[in-house]
Amino acid sequence: MSTNETKTTLEDLKVAATEQATPAVRAPKKDKLGRSQSVGKKKNAIARVIIKMGKGNITVNGRALEDYFPRPVLRMIINQPFAVTNREGQFDVQCNIRGGGLSGQAYALRHGISRCLDLFEPELHTALKRAGFLTRDSRVVERKKPGLSKARKRFQFSKR
Repeated sequence: MSTNETKTTLEDLKVAATEQATPAVRAPKKDKLGRSQSVGKKKNAIARVIIKMGKGNITVNGRALEDYFPRPVLRMIINQPFAVTNREGQFDVQCNIRGGGLSGQAYALRHGISRCLDLFEPELHTALKRAGFLTRDSRVVERKKPGLSKARKRFQFSKR
């Protein structure tokens, strides 16, 4: 049946529905060296991330993960995408992070790693999406308003 013909019978409609219902499988996006790269963001922190198959080494701004993020909670946040997808110790990660504080940088790195894993292995998309790692947290600091001491905080009021 060509695309120009109208579908008049119920069988034609069923066939057309099954053709549209099958999702297309995405191909992995890797460069010539077998790497995937992406950007993760949180508040003012921006992390440019590159992953490739390896031994699980994570380098942040040319330093080891333990040196850059001394708090174990932040290192646990960064490794969450690997834990959810059962890929711990299988990928080497290189990233450059700018802006924000350490906590925002850790969340930006997690976002970037998740997006890279999604590009490297598209079948991991569902697990990463369910865990909420692919969603960019768009909350930013509210600006200071004129006449107030901060964004919403007011100066102390006295009637006298």
